[in-house]
Amino acid sequence: MPESAFVFNYFRYPVIPVKFYYKDKETPFIDALLDSGGDFIVIPMPIARYLGLKIKKAGDVDTAGGTTSLFKAKLSMLMGNKKKNAAYTNILIHVSGRDDIPVLLGRHPIFEDYEITFKKQKNQLLLKQYKNSSKN
Repeated sequence: MPESAFVFNYFRYPVIPVKFYYKDKETPFIDALLDSGGDFIVIPMPIARYLGLKIKKAGDVDTAGGTTSLFKAKLSMLMGNKKKNAAYTNILIHVSGRDDIPVLLGRHPIFEDYEITFKKQKNQLLLKQYKNSSKN
């Protein structure tokens, strides 16, 4: 059963450990940057290639680093760690054509499922599941 509350410690940037799955491939846990300015999960192209994702062109976007192509794909994700985690299955993500970006966790689905508190002085993120979230 998915956990309803998490505390993530971080250094410098608000990151959450995630692991991606697609068919018989999986990544190790990766620190993903929590991105309140983004709409969705974005992964760099090397991760998509490693997993063997089937991607579809979604368009071009302007970013702080310049224009890049975006692609759509579906995969599964584990947020947390081996002992305490929340699983998201068959979720829509975007793949950046750039290789030099971190994994970004945008508002969908994390911000829709959790109340998020940034405790900057303690370098902690607190995620508390909403009672009516999709994870219930």
